[in-house]
Amino acid sequence: MAASCRKNHKKFAEYKNSIYFCNIPLKYIMKTLSLKLDENIFLETEKVLSEIKKPRNRYINEALKFYNALQKRRLLSKKLKAESGLVAEESMNILYEFENFEDYED
Repeated sequence: MAASCRKNHKKFAEYKNSIYFCNIPLKYIMKTLSLKLDENIFLETEKVLSEIKKPRNRYINEALKFYNALQKRRLLSKKLKAESGLVAEESMNILYEFENFEDYED
């Protein structure tokens, strides 16, 4: 076990492939990806990156994070629309019943 892991962390996470991981959050572990981009998208991206001075890897990570959130919202919207369609008729029936109640006094 690495002395720095024992000294600096309460728990030693694990030992893999000659690398010590000391409670490193999963979000900091990177995956290697081979990516094929359309030429025009690549050139446009490179132009933007040169202007904003951001590493390509960070830019792509942020873009995917944003796009994933967008897609999750679209999926949720589609699901809610479908589910509200399932209860719409019953909701209208209940509304009709409430509207037809006669007011009564105690």
